[in-house]
Amino acid sequence: MQDPPASGISRRDLLVVAGASLVTGPARSAPYAGADPNNATGVPDMPAAATVSFDINGASRTLELDTRTTLLDALREHLNLTGTKKGCDHGQCGACTVLVNGQRINSCLTLAVMHQGDHITTIEGLGTPEQLHPMQAAFVAHDGYQCGYCTPGQICSAVAVIGEIKAGIPSHVSADLNAAPRLTKAELRERMSGNICRCGAYSNIVEAIAEIAGRPA
Repeated sequence: MQDPPASGISRRDLLVVAGASLVTGPARSAPYAGADPNNATGVPDMPAAATVSFDINGASRTLELDTRTTLLDALREHLNLTGTKKGCDHGQCGACTVLVNGQRINSCLTLAVMHQGDHITTIEGLGTPEQLHPMQAAFVAHDGYQCGYCTPGQICSAVAVIGEIKAGIPSHVSADLNAAPRLTKAELRERMSGNICRCGAYSNIVEAIAEIAGRPA
């Protein structure tokens, strides 16, 4: 017969305690103040859906959406505006770039319900095949694309870049933050660095933007 363990707890007792803990589960933390007492999780209830209205390419649209729906998915899945592309879905490639109130954003990183009342422009709202936006025409003229997947985001971003330069907004490579930005290749490449082209059409993209800006690259 073996001597009992020095701790005074036998192997059988240890297994009984372990089994009981698996049945009862871990202890729950105290619920948040104001939480529904019938909510077992203790986390405040969140609405499953919400109504959001915004202006899309000049037309007023109202959607009933899950509050977790990104702006990108609202555009593609609910409004059938598939020109805006889903690339990395992590805000790293820029394929989903759209203009919100004139400023460029990654639509995969923002929720649709955050844009109540905003004016949103996608690639479909910039121009049509019959009447291209000047930036779209410049991309065609300078062959600023190959596979074309990133092109909608590139063009939306490029339109915003022109607006930023006209507004005098400096970039990380601007030598003088108080002076009007100079349209150099370094400036354009820096400002467009959030838009990735896997095909490598960067030099042609720079030429297209420079043409619209009216200054030499």
